[in-house]
Amino acid sequence: MKVLFVGSGNHAKISPIIKAQGDSLVKAGVDVDYYLIKGRGLKGYLKQILPLRKYWKSHHFDVVHAHYSLSAYVAALAGVKPLVVSLMGSDVKATGWYSRMVRLFCKLFRWNNIIVKSKDMADAAGIKNVQIIPNGVDMEMFVPMDAEACRKKLGWEEGGKHILFPADPDRMEKDFPLAQETVKLSGKDITIHVFRQVEHKDTVLHYNAADVVLMTSKWEGSPNAIKEAMACCRPIVSTDVGDVKERLSGVEGCYVTETRDPNELSNFLKSVLEWKGRTNGRDKIIADQLESKQIADRIITIYKNTK
Repeated sequence: MKVLFVGSGNHAKISPIIKAQGDSLVKAGVDVDYYLIKGRGLKGYLKQILPLRKYWKSHHFDVVHAHYSLSAYVAALAGVKPLVVSLMGSDVKATGWYSRMVRLFCKLFRWNNIIVKSKDMADAAGIKNVQIIPNGVDMEMFVPMDAEACRKKLGWEEGGKHILFPADPDRMEKDFPLAQETVKLSGKDITIHVFRQVEHKDTVLHYNAADVVLMTSKWEGSPNAIKEAMACCRPIVSTDVGDVKERLSGVEGCYVTETRDPNELSNFLKSVLEWKGRTNGRDKIIADQLESKQIADRIITIYKNTK
């Protein structure tokens, strides 16, 4: 089976999240090719309609899989078929014209299969017959490691407490100011680290070096950072977004807030910092069947049923 992945290439390469899914499919025997859309905003994306159609016509693909709504718009307008669309959190959790465009394109172009990452996304999308398939976790890559050794390798200061904010702080929906306020209320000698220009292969060091992983997002689908941190057995404090509550249910040393109150987040954060130790998050990932190979098999089943 030959599949064309369509996604943004504005950062010179495919998103690590999409690449990880592609790699898992390759391991399962699927031939995956990539078409990177390079253009800013809707106007920039629309310029790629004809080039994508030309590329699709000059090759043979059994399925085209578009990731994120803007890529799906380009693929639909290019007339590539059959088309599978993966929507992410921002595609359906954003307000106004953005979410309405998703529903409009789905209706007008009859996307063959639509994948969302959580039930929360499915409810928000307002689209019938979506498939709920979270992104999988590479359990060979994300493993528990010695915290002190990881801190030394990363050059983090010895002593004190280290909090990881697993996102680019410039992304508005991640709400870094809330994380800063939470850490400020949680005591002294606490350093907050972020994912700014961190290669995906190096994120495992950051997870394992952190005393706590702190997520304060306004919305998510099924955040990979939570599942990757779980695979590393790290304590987590998070806002109630996407499927986080479901993922962390029954995982010791992890808390999900009912509100976006920094005081509530801080209380949980202080509790985890006093708790110490590793969580049973890795066992939960296995129990929930979220290993990348298992997710790849589910996606392949969708491809086979896409006509």
